[in-house]
Amino acid sequence: MEFLLNPWPWYVSGPLIALVMAMLLYFGKTFGMSSNLRTMCAMGGAGKFSGFFKYNWKDSIWNLIVVLGAIIGGFIAVQFLSNDSITALNPDTISELTALGFDNSGKTLVPNELFSFEVISSTKGLAILIIGGLLVGFGTRYAGGCTSGHAITGLSSLQRPSLIAVIGFFLGGLIMTNFILPLIF
Repeated sequence: MEFLLNPWPWYVSGPLIALVMAMLLYFGKTFGMSSNLRTMCAMGGAGKFSGFFKYNWKDSIWNLIVVLGAIIGGFIAVQFLSNDSITALNPDTISELTALGFDNSGKTLVPNELFSFEVISSTKGLAILIIGGLLVGFGTRYAGGCTSGHAITGLSSLQRPSLIAVIGFFLGGLIMTNFILPLIF
């Protein structure tokens, strides 16, 4: 039972992801969360307003199972497979986060300094959410997919654009973490 209450080790989760990817490649399907948003918008009639949503969304409806699985899997993980252990962070990381104003680094899944209701409902928090959401939406569209689609599907099918996108994601994350985040906090 202890195995279920801790994060799954790479030698279990990695082969499971590889198995799913092999099945998707075999059936000629691709995986990515941003394509689900496109499918949902097309189902809702967004094709009347933008040509990007004018396509046969019924061919992609199978991919909405990914969204359903993420929701159900997240619920199961939190309700039944979680324990109260804290995330083991490097002491240098904890010091850097403390200097930025994060008090309980690693003790919660997401930092309350970023995701509490009080922070999100503040002017600064709302601005960060709106600007961040626009940047993620623009980046996802510009890169032709999201991080999960490029990093999992694109790399497993050896697509050069996905390799370039993943390198860009990592560089963007490093720049955000080391240069922009300290300016915000």
